[in-house]
Amino acid sequence: MKTFLTSAVLALALVGPAAAECYADYKAKRDEPLQLHYGVAQVSDANCSPAAAEGELAPRLAADGWTLLNVLSTFGPEGLEERKASAGDYFLRY
Repeated sequence: MKTFLTSAVLALALVGPAAAECYADYKAKRDEPLQLHYGVAQVSDANCSPAAAEGELAPRLAADGWTLLNVLSTFGPEGLEERKASAGDYFLRY
């Protein structure tokens, strides 16, 4: 029984970190004509800092003609709802 409990606790501990989610809110622009947008995007857990998220987001945005200006912050799923209205069409688009 003790072995079963130890195995169950270990399995739950391994599942927990894999289920973690990381998001970044950012500002981007396009030139001619100038367009700006604020957005929210999911980034990998390995890039869950503003500096690392920049490296992941910049190519995604560039593929659609946008230039990343800056990553404002990174956060978990608890911060999504409060940013959804502000991001509008750019909520989890990139």
